[in-house]
Amino acid sequence: MRIPAVVLGATAGPYEQTIDARWLMAYAAALGERAPEYFDTTQSGGVLAHPVFPVCYEWPLVLDVRAGVLPDGIATRGVHATHRLQLHRRPRAGDRLRTVATVAALERRSPGAYLRLRLETSDSTGNPVTTTDYGSLYLGVDCELPPAQTSREAEEDGRSPAAEELRDAPDWSADVPIAPTLAHVYTECARIWNPIHTDRAAALGAGLPDIILHGTATLALAISQTLRHDSRGVRAPVRSITCRFGAMVRLPSRLTVRGWLPEPSARGSVVRFEALVENGRAAVREGQIVFGH
Repeated sequence: MRIPAVVLGATAGPYEQTIDARWLMAYAAALGERAPEYFDTTQSGGVLAHPVFPVCYEWPLVLDVRAGVLPDGIATRGVHATHRLQLHRRPRAGDRLRTVATVAALERRSPGAYLRLRLETSDSTGNPVTTTDYGSLYLGVDCELPPAQTSREAEEDGRSPAAEELRDAPDWSADVPIAPTLAHVYTECARIWNPIHTDRAAALGAGLPDIILHGTATLALAISQTLRHDSRGVRAPVRSITCRFGAMVRLPSRLTVRGWLPEPSARGSVVRFEALVENGRAAVREGQIVFGH
Protein backbone atom coordinates (compact mmCIF):
# COMPACT_ATOMS: atom_id res chain seq x y z
CA MET A 1 0.00 0.00 0.00
CA ARG A 2 1.29 3.42 -0.94
CA ILE A 3 0.12 7.04 -0.69
CA PRO A 4 0.92 8.88 -3.94
CA ALA A 5 2.77 12.21 -3.84
CA VAL A 6 -0.05 13.89 -5.78
CA VAL A 7 -2.09 14.08 -2.57
CA LEU A 8 0.15 16.93 -1.41
CA GLY A 9 -1.84 20.15 -1.67
CA ALA A 10 -5.21 18.38 -1.93
CA THR A 11 -8.01 20.24 -0.17
CA ALA A 12 -11.37 19.51 1.44
CA GLY A 13 -14.12 21.91 2.39
CA PRO A 14 -15.17 24.50 3.14
CA TYR A 15 -17.29 22.70 5.71
CA GLU A 16 -19.66 24.80 7.81
CA GLN A 17 -20.98 23.88 11.25
CA THR A 18 -22.89 25.68 13.98
CA ILE A 19 -21.49 25.35 17.49
CA ASP A 20 -24.10 25.05 20.23
CA ALA A 21 -23.97 24.90 24.02
CA ARG A 22 -25.09 21.26 24.04
CA TRP A 23 -22.00 20.20 22.09
CA LEU A 24 -19.63 22.30 24.22
CA MET A 25 -21.09 20.92 27.46
CA ALA A 26 -21.10 17.32 26.25
CA TYR A 27 -17.42 17.53 25.34
CA ALA A 28 -16.48 18.88 28.76
CA ALA A 29 -18.61 16.22 30.47
CA ALA A 30 -16.89 13.42 28.54
CA LEU A 31 -13.60 14.60 30.04
CA GLY A 32 -14.99 14.54 33.57
CA GLU A 33 -14.90 18.32 33.92
CA ARG A 34 -16.84 19.90 36.79
CA ALA A 35 -15.98 23.60 36.50
CA PRO A 36 -19.20 25.64 36.17
CA GLU A 37 -17.63 27.68 33.36
CA TYR A 38 -18.11 24.64 31.10
CA PHE A 39 -21.80 24.12 32.00
CA ASP A 40 -23.52 27.25 33.31
CA THR A 41 -25.59 28.62 30.43
CA THR A 42 -26.60 31.68 32.48
CA GLN A 43 -23.09 33.13 32.70
CA SER A 44 -22.09 36.13 30.61
CA GLY A 45 -20.75 34.98 27.26
CA GLY A 46 -22.27 31.50 27.56
CA VAL A 47 -20.52 28.25 28.36
CA LEU A 48 -16.77 28.07 27.88
CA ALA A 49 -15.22 25.82 25.23
CA HIS A 50 -12.54 23.40 26.39
CA PRO A 51 -9.26 24.36 24.64
CA VAL A 52 -9.16 21.03 22.76
CA PHE A 53 -12.80 21.28 21.58
CA PRO A 54 -11.75 22.41 18.06
CA VAL A 55 -10.90 18.78 17.24
CA CYS A 56 -14.66 18.16 17.19
CA TYR A 57 -15.51 20.46 14.30
CA GLU A 58 -12.27 19.60 12.48
CA TRP A 59 -12.94 15.85 12.40
CA PRO A 60 -15.33 15.84 9.39
CA LEU A 61 -12.59 17.44 7.29
CA VAL A 62 -10.11 14.76 8.38
CA LEU A 63 -12.59 12.15 7.16
CA ASP A 64 -13.21 14.01 3.91
CA VAL A 65 -9.50 14.14 3.10
CA ARG A 66 -9.03 10.47 3.91
CA ALA A 67 -11.98 9.50 1.73
CA GLY A 68 -10.94 11.78 -1.09
CA VAL A 69 -7.21 11.18 -1.45
CA LEU A 70 -6.23 7.92 0.25
CA PRO A 71 -6.35 4.61 -1.62
CA ASP A 72 -8.73 1.94 -0.32
CA GLY A 73 -7.66 0.17 2.87
CA ILE A 74 -5.23 2.84 4.05
CA ALA A 75 -7.47 5.14 6.10
CA THR A 76 -8.12 2.50 8.77
CA ARG A 77 -4.37 2.28 9.45
CA GLY A 78 -4.10 5.91 10.51
CA VAL A 79 -3.17 6.87 14.07
CA HIS A 80 -2.80 10.37 15.46
CA ALA A 81 0.91 11.23 15.65
CA THR A 82 1.32 15.00 16.11
CA HIS A 83 -0.91 17.93 16.99
CA ARG A 84 -0.34 21.65 16.80
CA LEU A 85 -3.30 23.92 17.63
CA GLN A 86 -3.36 27.72 17.53
CA LEU A 87 -6.34 29.34 19.23
CA HIS A 88 -6.97 32.79 17.78
CA ARG A 89 -9.94 32.74 20.13
CA ARG A 90 -12.00 29.99 21.72
CA PRO A 91 -15.11 28.94 19.77
CA ARG A 92 -18.43 29.99 21.30
CA ALA A 93 -22.02 28.77 21.29
CA GLY A 94 -23.78 30.31 18.32
CA ASP A 95 -20.67 30.43 16.14
CA ARG A 96 -21.12 29.48 12.50
CA LEU A 97 -17.66 28.15 11.67
CA ARG A 98 -16.12 27.44 8.27
CA THR A 99 -13.22 24.98 8.03
CA VAL A 100 -10.90 24.17 5.11
CA ALA A 101 -8.33 21.36 5.13
CA THR A 102 -5.15 21.08 3.04
CA VAL A 103 -2.64 18.24 2.84
CA ALA A 104 0.49 20.14 3.89
CA ALA A 105 3.14 17.41 4.22
CA LEU A 106 3.80 13.80 3.26
CA GLU A 107 6.81 11.87 4.54
CA ARG A 108 8.17 8.35 4.71
CA ARG A 109 8.95 7.20 8.25
CA SER A 110 9.99 3.83 9.61
CA PRO A 111 6.55 2.86 11.02
CA GLY A 112 4.73 4.11 7.91
CA ALA A 113 3.65 7.17 5.95
CA TYR A 114 3.23 10.45 7.81
CA LEU A 115 0.62 12.88 6.46
CA ARG A 116 -0.02 16.32 7.95
CA LEU A 117 -3.23 18.29 7.43
CA ARG A 118 -3.54 22.03 7.90
CA LEU A 119 -7.06 22.84 9.16
CA GLU A 120 -8.03 26.50 9.07
CA THR A 121 -11.27 27.66 10.68
CA SER A 122 -12.88 31.10 10.52
CA ASP A 123 -16.13 32.57 11.78
CA SER A 124 -19.02 34.08 9.82
CA THR A 125 -17.18 37.41 9.57
CA GLY A 126 -14.10 35.75 8.08
CA ASN A 127 -11.94 36.20 11.18
CA PRO A 128 -9.71 33.24 12.12
CA VAL A 129 -10.76 31.12 15.10
CA THR A 130 -8.34 28.18 15.05
CA THR A 131 -5.49 26.80 12.94
CA THR A 132 -4.43 23.19 13.43
CA ASP A 133 -1.68 20.99 12.02
CA TYR A 134 -2.96 17.42 12.42
CA GLY A 135 -0.37 14.73 11.75
CA SER A 136 -1.34 11.11 11.12
CA LEU A 137 0.89 8.07 10.81
CA TYR A 138 -0.38 5.30 8.52
CA LEU A 139 1.16 2.15 9.93
CA GLY A 140 2.80 -0.20 7.44
CA VAL A 141 2.00 2.15 4.54
CA ASP A 142 4.60 3.50 2.08
CA CYS A 143 4.45 6.84 0.28
CA GLU A 144 5.98 8.64 -2.66
CA LEU A 145 8.18 11.41 -1.35
CA PRO A 146 7.38 14.83 -2.83
CA PRO A 147 10.55 16.30 -4.38
CA ALA A 148 10.34 19.62 -2.51
CA GLN A 149 10.38 18.11 0.99
CA THR A 150 13.47 19.26 2.90
CA SER A 151 15.13 17.97 6.03
CA ARG A 152 14.35 21.22 7.84
CA GLU A 153 10.66 20.85 7.03
CA ALA A 154 10.79 17.30 8.31
CA GLU A 155 12.25 18.45 11.62
CA GLU A 156 9.59 21.14 11.97
CA ASP A 157 6.92 18.51 11.44
CA GLY A 158 8.18 16.62 14.48
CA ARG A 159 10.49 14.14 12.83
CA SER A 160 12.93 13.86 15.70
CA PRO A 161 14.42 10.60 17.00
CA ALA A 162 11.97 8.23 18.64
CA ALA A 163 14.06 7.92 21.80
CA GLU A 164 12.58 10.04 24.59
CA GLU A 165 14.93 12.57 26.10
CA LEU A 166 15.73 12.61 29.79
CA ARG A 167 14.09 15.61 31.43
CA ASP A 168 14.25 17.52 34.69
CA ALA A 169 11.89 16.44 37.47
CA PRO A 170 8.32 17.67 37.00
CA ASP A 171 6.85 20.26 39.34
CA TRP A 172 3.52 18.49 39.68
CA SER A 173 1.91 15.15 38.84
CA ALA A 174 -1.69 13.91 38.75
CA ASP A 175 -3.20 10.46 38.20
CA VAL A 176 -6.19 10.23 35.84
CA PRO A 177 -8.27 7.02 35.80
CA ILE A 178 -9.37 5.87 32.35
CA ALA A 179 -12.76 4.16 32.57
CA PRO A 180 -13.46 1.13 30.35
CA THR A 181 -16.24 3.08 28.60
CA LEU A 182 -14.40 6.39 28.13
CA ALA A 183 -13.71 5.86 24.42
CA HIS A 184 -17.41 5.21 23.77
CA VAL A 185 -18.50 8.24 25.79
CA TYR A 186 -15.90 10.49 24.15
CA THR A 187 -16.89 9.27 20.68
CA GLU A 188 -20.51 10.31 21.14
CA CYS A 189 -19.92 13.55 23.06
CA ALA A 190 -17.16 14.80 20.74
CA ARG A 191 -18.97 13.48 17.63
CA ILE A 192 -15.68 11.91 16.57
CA TRP A 193 -16.22 8.37 15.36
CA ASN A 194 -13.38 6.10 14.35
CA PRO A 195 -14.13 2.37 14.80
CA ILE A 196 -10.69 1.56 16.22
CA HIS A 197 -11.77 3.36 19.41
CA THR A 198 -15.05 1.55 20.02
CA ASP A 199 -15.19 -1.58 17.85
CA ARG A 200 -12.81 -4.30 19.00
CA ALA A 201 -13.04 -6.24 15.72
CA ALA A 202 -12.11 -3.10 13.77
CA ALA A 203 -9.22 -2.36 16.11
CA LEU A 204 -7.81 -5.87 15.81
CA GLY A 205 -8.29 -5.74 12.04
CA ALA A 206 -6.19 -2.57 11.93
CA GLY A 207 -3.35 -4.34 13.73
CA LEU A 208 -3.98 -2.85 17.18
CA PRO A 209 -3.94 -4.97 20.36
CA ASP A 210 -7.45 -3.77 21.34
CA ILE A 211 -9.54 -0.62 21.21
CA ILE A 212 -7.53 2.40 22.31
CA LEU A 213 -8.42 5.86 23.57
CA HIS A 214 -8.47 8.69 21.05
CA GLY A 215 -5.30 10.74 20.94
CA THR A 216 -7.39 13.90 21.18
CA ALA A 217 -9.08 12.58 24.35
CA THR A 218 -5.69 11.81 25.90
CA LEU A 219 -4.46 15.29 25.00
CA ALA A 220 -7.61 16.94 26.35
CA LEU A 221 -7.27 15.11 29.68
CA ALA A 222 -3.68 16.32 29.95
CA ILE A 223 -4.70 19.90 29.15
CA SER A 224 -7.44 19.74 31.79
CA GLN A 225 -4.88 18.79 34.42
CA THR A 226 -2.52 21.54 33.27
CA LEU A 227 -5.26 24.16 33.62
CA ARG A 228 -6.04 22.92 37.13
CA HIS A 229 -2.46 23.81 38.07
CA ASP A 230 -2.77 27.36 36.72
CA SER A 231 -3.97 30.06 39.11
CA ARG A 232 -6.44 31.35 36.47
CA GLY A 233 -8.07 27.95 36.06
CA VAL A 234 -10.11 27.01 33.00
CA ARG A 235 -10.33 30.62 31.80
CA ALA A 236 -6.55 30.90 31.42
CA PRO A 237 -5.82 32.48 27.99
CA VAL A 238 -4.60 29.47 26.02
CA ARG A 239 -2.96 30.59 22.78
CA SER A 240 -1.50 27.35 21.43
CA ILE A 241 -1.02 23.65 22.20
CA THR A 242 1.54 21.31 20.66
CA CYS A 243 2.45 17.69 21.32
CA ARG A 244 3.50 14.37 19.88
CA PHE A 245 1.71 11.11 20.57
CA GLY A 246 3.42 7.88 21.58
CA ALA A 247 2.18 4.93 23.62
CA MET A 248 -1.38 3.71 23.13
CA VAL A 249 -3.83 4.24 26.00
CA ARG A 250 -5.69 1.04 26.84
CA LEU A 251 -9.12 0.84 28.47
CA PRO A 252 -9.41 0.60 31.43
CA SER A 253 -6.09 2.02 32.62
CA ARG A 254 -4.55 5.02 34.31
CA LEU A 255 -2.71 8.06 33.01
CA THR A 256 -0.16 10.07 34.92
CA VAL A 257 -0.04 13.68 33.76
CA ARG A 258 3.11 15.60 34.70
CA GLY A 259 3.84 19.28 34.27
CA TRP A 260 6.45 21.95 34.79
CA LEU A 261 6.26 25.51 36.06
CA PRO A 262 5.63 28.24 33.48
CA GLU A 263 8.61 29.57 31.56
CA PRO A 264 8.57 33.05 29.99
CA SER A 265 9.05 33.39 26.24
CA ALA A 266 8.39 35.85 23.44
CA ARG A 267 5.24 33.87 22.62
CA GLY A 268 3.90 34.05 26.17
CA SER A 269 4.09 31.86 29.24
CA VAL A 270 5.03 28.27 28.23
CA VAL A 271 4.11 25.20 30.29
CA ARG A 272 5.58 21.84 29.39
CA PHE A 273 3.56 18.69 30.08
CA GLU A 274 3.36 14.98 29.28
CA ALA A 275 1.03 12.04 29.93
CA LEU A 276 2.39 8.60 30.80
CA VAL A 277 0.67 5.21 30.60
CA GLU A 278 0.98 2.65 33.40
CA ASN A 279 4.31 1.22 32.22
CA GLY A 280 5.87 4.69 32.24
CA ARG A 281 5.90 5.25 28.48
CA ALA A 282 4.70 8.60 27.18
CA ALA A 283 1.30 8.66 25.50
CA VAL A 284 1.63 12.44 25.08
CA ARG A 285 5.16 13.80 24.88
CA GLU A 286 6.90 17.07 24.15
CA GLY A 287 3.68 18.79 25.14
CA GLN A 288 3.61 22.57 25.39
CA ILE A 289 0.78 24.94 26.18
CA VAL A 290 1.34 28.64 25.58
CA PHE A 291 -0.66 31.18 27.59
CA GLY A 292 -1.16 34.76 26.49
CA HIS A 293 0.47 37.59 28.37
